[in-house]
Amino acid sequence: MKIDIRPIVTEKATAYSEKQNCYTFAVSPDANKFQIKDLVEKLYNVRVVKVNTALYAGKRMMRYTKAGIIRGQKPAYKKAYVTVAEGQTIDYFSNI
Repeated sequence: MKIDIRPIVTEKATAYSEKQNCYTFAVSPDANKFQIKDLVEKLYNVRVVKVNTALYAGKRMMRYTKAGIIRGQKPAYKKAYVTVAEGQTIDYFSNI
């Protein structure tokens, strides 16, 4: 199974990572905590202490156009809060 993982870089997530040493990722909804832990450890060479997850449902969207109302839905995703060992950090932009 292919797990899609991407970092969430917002003001709130950045402040959380600076205070708690906990980093935020958006992952595939079918990924579990063990798979997320293994993937983060391989990608960023850090020791993961704890992984917390939260499921977010896709929001319904509606837009008014000349052709009429267009309805759709944003995709559902899972947010993973990954706590790394004391003294270690994750640099999101090192692979660019």
